[in-house]
This record gives sequence, C-alpha cells and structure tokens, in this order.
Amino acid sequence: MMQTIGAELKRLPVLPLRGLTAFPHMIIHFDVGRMMSIRALEASMKSGQMIFLTAQRELKTDTPAPGDLYQIGAVCMVRQILRLPGDNIRVLVEGRSRALAHQFTAPEKEGDCIFAEIEELDDYVIGVTERRAQALVRTAQERFAEYAEHASRISQDVEMTVAEGGEPGWLADYIAQNLPVEVEAKQEILEELNVTRRLAMVIRLLGEETEILKIENEIQDELKTQIDKNQREYYLREQIKVIQSELGEQDVAAEAEAYRKRVLELHLPQECEDKLIHEVDRFAKLSGSSAEQGVVRTYLDTVLDLPWNKKSEERLDLAEAQAILDRDHYGLKKVKERIMEFLAVKTLAPELRGQVLCLVGPPGVGKTSIAKSIAQAMGRNYARMSLGGVRDEADIRGHRKTYIGAMPGRIMDALRRAGTSNPLLLLDEIDKMGNDFRGDPAAAMLEVLDTEQNVAFRDHYIELPFDLSDVLFLTTANDLSTVPRPLLDRMEVIELSSYTEEEKRQIALHHLLPKQMEKHGLHKGQLVISEKMLGLVISRYTREAGVRRLEQVLAKICRKAAKHIADGGRRLTVSEKNLEDLLGVARYKDDVVTKKDEVGIVNGLAWTSVGGEMLEVEVAVVPGTGKIEVTGNLGTVMQESAKAAVTFVRSRADALSIDPMFYKDNDLHIHFPEAAVPKDGPSAGVTITTALVSALTEAPVRHDVAMTGEVTLRGRVLPIGGLREKTMAAYRAGIRTVVIPKENESDLQDIEPVVREKLQFVTAAHMDTVMETAIDFTRRPRKRKKTSHSPVARQADTTTTAVVQ
Repeated sequence: MMQTIGAELKRLPVLPLRGLTAFPHMIIHFDVGRMMSIRALEASMKSGQMIFLTAQRELKTDTPAPGDLYQIGAVCMVRQILRLPGDNIRVLVEGRSRALAHQFTAPEKEGDCIFAEIEELDDYVIGVTERRAQALVRTAQERFAEYAEHASRISQDVEMTVAEGGEPGWLADYIAQNLPVEVEAKQEILEELNVTRRLAMVIRLLGEETEILKIENEIQDELKTQIDKNQREYYLREQIKVIQSELGEQDVAAEAEAYRKRVLELHLPQECEDKLIHEVDRFAKLSGSSAEQGVVRTYLDTVLDLPWNKKSEERLDLAEAQAILDRDHYGLKKVKERIMEFLAVKTLAPELRGQVLCLVGPPGVGKTSIAKSIAQAMGRNYARMSLGGVRDEADIRGHRKTYIGAMPGRIMDALRRAGTSNPLLLLDEIDKMGNDFRGDPAAAMLEVLDTEQNVAFRDHYIELPFDLSDVLFLTTANDLSTVPRPLLDRMEVIELSSYTEEEKRQIALHHLLPKQMEKHGLHKGQLVISEKMLGLVISRYTREAGVRRLEQVLAKICRKAAKHIADGGRRLTVSEKNLEDLLGVARYKDDVVTKKDEVGIVNGLAWTSVGGEMLEVEVAVVPGTGKIEVTGNLGTVMQESAKAAVTFVRSRADALSIDPMFYKDNDLHIHFPEAAVPKDGPSAGVTITTALVSALTEAPVRHDVAMTGEVTLRGRVLPIGGLREKTMAAYRAGIRTVVIPKENESDLQDIEPVVREKLQFVTAAHMDTVMETAIDFTRRPRKRKKTSHSPVARQADTTTTAVVQ
C-alpha cells in the first residue's frame, strides 16, 4: 500500500464501481442497486457529499471486500440522487481529484458500506517542454479524430470537446473517460500521475483501438456483403418457391426427397444404394442456379429409369412359340429349329444363361425382323441397337459424367427403352463396327457378350454394376470376316442363306403383298396378282438374296393400283400385258446358256450376294509365242486358278493327246464374260481346266452340264461354298447335270427338294471324273485345226458382283 509521510488523510465512504472508472474533473452518472452502495451514498450526504469511487477488480463479485478494490480512485462530489422504480438509484457525480486509499475499513455488518482513509494526489510534469506537450495534445486530437471516424458510439459533442483541446492531463482523462475500453486499461491511465506520460498512454491506446476498429469494420463490411447476398438469394429463392407453387412444381428439397424415396424403393445392393443416396444429398445442397444441379438431376433420372428389378415373365409354350415364328416368317428352317431348341432348354433349365446367337446372311433375308418374332415368341421385351458405323468405345460404355453432354452407352440406353432387365437385345450389324483413336468398340463388346463378366457390367456414365446375364443377346452380320475372333468365339453362328424363287413367291404372297396393300389403303380384291405373275416380278425386276427390293416393287404396284382406283376403276389385275406398263421394262433376264455343245465354252456356277448365277468360261487357242491372257475383271485368286489349270493340263498333255509344247507355240486366252462385273474366288478351277482341255483337244463340252469346284496341280477337286444358291441358278437356267466336289455331297440335303428332283448330281474327287462327264471326246476331230473356236460372249444381264467360292 502506498504511503505518504505527512499527507492529510480523509475518511470517506467507498462506492465500488463495476465496469466503470471515475476520472477527476469529469461528470458521470450511473445506477446504484447494491445495499452497500446505497449506504455509501447516505454516508456521503452526511459528510459534505464527498465520496470515494474506485473500481472493483472482478465484475462478478456482488459483495466486494477491501481486497477486491483498486487503491487508486477518484474523490467525487455527489451532485444528484434520483430514485428509480425497483429500489434502484441513479447518481450524478463530479470528479474532484485522484486519490489513494491507504486503508479500507471493512463493514461491521452485512449491507454496511466500506470506509477508507483517502489521500488526494496531484498531477506533475517532469522534463517536458511546452512545445512537446503541445505536440502530444495535437497528436492525441488527430488520433482521436481518426478513431472517431471508425467508432460509431462517439457523440459529436465529445468530438468537438476533444477538438477544442485543453491541458494535457485533462485531455487525457477526458479521452479515456469516453473510450469504450476495458477497466484495466482505464485504471492504468487513472493511476498515472505524470501528465505527459498519461497522454502518451492515451495516444497509444487510441492507435490500438483504431487498428482494431478498422479490422472490425472490414469484417463487418464483409459480413454485410455476404448477408446482403444471402438475403438476396433467400428472397429470390422464396420468389422461385412461390412461382413453382403457382405452376405446381416442387422445390429442390421436395424433389430431393422424391429421389431418395425412389432409391430406397428399388432395394438395390448396398454399394449402389449408398452411391445414389450420396448423389441425392449433393443434389439437395446445390442451389437452383447451379449448373451442377442439372448434371446431378440428369444422372439421377437416368439411373433411376433403368429397369433394375423389372423382369418380364417368359413364355415357355413351345407350340405357341412355333406358331408365332411360322406366322411371321416363311422358311428359315434352321433358325426356327435353333430357337425352339433354346426354348426347350429354358423349360428344363430356367436358370440357363449365356446364349448369344449371331444370324449371318445377305441383306434382306429377315435377320432383323426375326428378332422381333423371337422376342414375341419368348414373351420378352424387345430393343434394337444398331452398331453400323460405331467407332467410339464410349458409344458402348458411355461417357464419364464429368464431361459436358455426357450420356450412357447404347447398352444402358437400350435397356432403358426395353423397360425390363431380361429383354431380347438385338445388336444389329455387328460386323460394321470400326475402330480409331477413340478406342475399339468391339473390345468393349467382349465384356457385354461374356456371361462370366457381364453380371456386373459398369457403364462409364452410370458408374454402378448392372447385371446383363439375363439379357438374351441376338446379333446380326453380313460378313463374319470383319468380326474380331475373340468376339466371334462368344457367339453361336446361325447362317441364313438367300431365298429361293419359290420362297420369295410365298413370302410375297402371304406377307409382303398384304402388308403393302394395307399400308396403301387397298382392300382385298382391289389388287389381283397371281402366283405366276409374282414369279415374273421376282425374276424380271429383282435380283437379290432377300426380299427388300421385292417389297419396294410390290409397293410400286400398290401405288399404281391406288391411282387406278382413285381414277374410278374397280380393281387392278396384274398380267403379262400390263406388267411393263406398271413397272417398266424388265431389268433382268434369265440366265441364257448355249443350246448346243461347243468347244472351249463351259458352264460354271458362281455365288453372289444376291444368290447363285451361271458363269461361262471361254478359252481360245491361237498361234503365238506362249502368252496366257486372263480377262474378265478377275481377282487374284481366279488368276491363280487359271495358272494352276494350265499347269495341270501340261502335266496331262500326253494322256490327253495334246501337243506337249502347246504352251510355247500357242497363245491361250481365258475369258469370263460380263467383264464389268468383278469376279474372284477359287471355285472356278474345274471350269477353267475343262475349258482348256476342250479348246486344246477340240472336243465339245456338253451344254447341259454345269460345274463348280477348286482344282489342284494334281487334279484333285476341292470343296466349295454356296452350293444351295449355285444349284438353284443351274435349275433356273435349264441345266440337267451338275458336277460338284465329292466332299460337298453332304450339302445336298440342304438343297431345295424341287432342285434335287430335277437335277442330276455328279460328285467328283478328281478332274478325270469332271472331264469324262462334261467333255464328249468321241466327237474329237482326228486332225487338229490351225485356228481355235471363237466363242461369242454372253450379254451381261446383271450388275451384281460374282464371288466364285
């Protein structure tokens, strides 16, 4: 405790202040509610209205003891006491001087006030010039002005008083009195008796408070900006809610809840459910103006539209399935048998999976349409997916949803369109897929068609495993040579051959013609066309493996009939007289073969994409230097067959009584008519060889014999393909005998019954059998002529490419 020797002490009542500091020469007012404070005021009124005000150290202390008070306070005079409702008193006091309490006297009983022995203290100045004091005053004024700019609770009167200035000690006390700072800081200023040091403390305090206020104001500005933005967004959202309510639309929260309900109702595996719930939570947190919300909404709609747990009930009635297949398609015996076998197995083993059928055949034979019939026969939903021209792996697996415009792959899209998880999915034109820098879609199809892998197929967009094992995949192709081997191994190939003329006639009569008449609004009896006329239409105006062109021609006839009836006619009957008027000049003519036996001309058989054709071979032997000419727009394989035929004839020259030096003294010209049509394949070997032997021996070839087969240098006859189509061409051309390789004898069971009945088949294992059957050596002249027979080329009657297999 501070002590001053010889100082005059006064005994005054003490009023403890909470959160408040009294300075000399300042007028302050405060409320009094504690009993000890009221007692102190009453005592002061008895002792000349003087009272000692000092701050207590802890604000929470309700009944402070002498040790809880600061020793230095202010001696004040009570100017006014005003009683308020609730036993409170408002006091107005005026500070007189600083004072030091040498000794506090504790109250004798609870509620009494504290007294203290008080010594009044005087200010002093040491070693400070008047100019320095003036500079401190100006600095304090500037700091306070800067502080007032950032402080909102400083009144204008206070600012004006500080701006007027005054003594350094008084100015320091006045500024400190009006600063909203902690009691400890004010107490330090109160206890400082050195005037200049006190003002310096106030200047430093002003600087600190100003910096704090600047930071607070920056924070407040940021908060205000954010609050304004949030308020604006809130206002706009409320407006949107009102608009959506008027339009009957749901808000985001309701929409998110609807998504959550749909996810939970699917009862998906835990991995899938957790992923989708996470996306729903993201959707709920995103603002309506966010582009990401649209991405998430599209993703959720796409995933939830997939048939996760939806399955169609399969129809396992074999009789009904057979009836549906026979109703929709004529012929296709092998395909129907395989489908019925598959259905029969399903009846015995319903859990059987992994059946992937590949229908291979020329265009227009019904590969795509039969898939619909199979789906109907099995009671499965149907979806078609065209793979023609697909070069991007993402078309199969989908795009990552992080990309703009991302979408699921074609597999997932087809399942969504099918509406069930066990549909029949037709992968059309699987041989037309390509690959480039974006990947190989055929590689992505490996997982789709492999039952060991497709139980958890992951689309890049969906990002969830989807079970494809219940899907029946059916693929179509025109040419298997372009299908990768690993992909081909996953499929069971069923070949569809071209239709015969009889099959086309029945298809046109029972399917195509009724369909086109209905499409063109014609009733039964308004268009009359007999089976014979249908045969003429097929042979003269179409030349194709399937019936697509035939349907177009029938549509043309229906249009003519519709116009005839619209003009007032009752019916249109198609006959030979008006056929050209309806369809124009016939585009095709029947294969015409020579009607007499000739030297060097042999009837060959060729397979094309539209069926079988007759293909004559002509050989001319002329004097020369041993050149061999092969013409007719031939491919490499046929040119090599011609060279092999020449070598075989040279090796049998003595046995055939041919001049061994014929290849040096003569030029050989081998020609295939219709030079505008490209030709290639190995099965013309026996035809070329027979024509060479006939030309060199001058023995005529039977005009009613046709042949096909590949020949080796030793004369062996090797098997060929397309026998069904080739024999049908021989039948149409009026051929009586057909020579085929011995190894193709088993293929005769696939030939049309009418062809087997009308044609005689000779199976040849060696070239000797072919020559004995086709060449009449008994009519060989005894003396060879100098010039060879010059055959006449047959006029081209088709523009299709002949592939001699």
